[in-house]
Amino acid sequence: MATSATTPSSLSFFSSSIFFTSSHPKTLNPLSTFRPNSPKTPTTRTLAITSELATLPILSFTGEKIGETYLDLKSAPPETARAVVHRGIITDLQNKRRGTASTLTRGEVRGGGKKPYGQKKTGRARQGSTRTPLRPGGGVIFGPKPRDWTIKINRKEKRLAISTAVSSAAVNTIVVEDFGDKFEKPKTKEFIAALKRWGIDPKEKSTFLMTDLSDNVVLSSRNIGTLKMLTPRTLNLFDILNADKLVLTPAAVEYLNSRYGVDFEGEGEDEEEEAESEFQVAEEEQGNGADENPGVAE
Repeated sequence: MATSATTPSSLSFFSSSIFFTSSHPKTLNPLSTFRPNSPKTPTTRTLAITSELATLPILSFTGEKIGETYLDLKSAPPETARAVVHRGIITDLQNKRRGTASTLTRGEVRGGGKKPYGQKKTGRARQGSTRTPLRPGGGVIFGPKPRDWTIKINRKEKRLAISTAVSSAAVNTIVVEDFGDKFEKPKTKEFIAALKRWGIDPKEKSTFLMTDLSDNVVLSSRNIGTLKMLTPRTLNLFDILNADKLVLTPAAVEYLNSRYGVDFEGEGEDEEEEAESEFQVAEEEQGNGADENPGVAE
């Protein structure tokens, strides 16, 4: 007795809805549509870089709202944003490694040339050197050796990672008018009071991006362990992602829109790269000087 029954269609590579542009998937016959020798190439969906527009309030030094500004930056598509930012932060952290860790193998440790005891008739395991890794004072098995940890990333990809991170932090971002001339003398107590007026908890991690840093501002904020002062030259992914609050000045907003916005066409890339390389060289020289002269004061 023959009975007609309908079997549910299973999800396959050919019937999945992610390969169709319309909202209603169509049923296709795999044998009739799939032609390996067909000259036609399948159309793929391209991932386009979008622009994220965010409106930010502008606060005065006393904490009152005096206006609004916008932050219009390039942002990676949601499908690849996490990967782009992850690659950028891994590159920054790994390039900071000096790679100077070094250990001695059993052939590099001094001594151990004499056989400690006879080969036989001792009842002990045979030993040919006292510098074996199995003994205290011996060499190290597979220990670290000096190496170069540097990895490269495209400049456009790094710029996209920074702009994506800043765009994602727009929810916790405020703009404060330039307060470089508000501090007549270095005073940490006054800076903490200003943070509270702006609605920032001094115990939270906060990152300030300013185009110009006065000496009084730097001296007033350097004793706050949760605060980080950045300039366009020292802007990096780690401090952006590690902060709970991001504070900008109007000049910093203009810099971000011009450098990481949709209208940027790549002018001044070589100058920026040279400035970054000079900054890294200066940091390495400063670190080497501190290692050579540990007794010198800061």
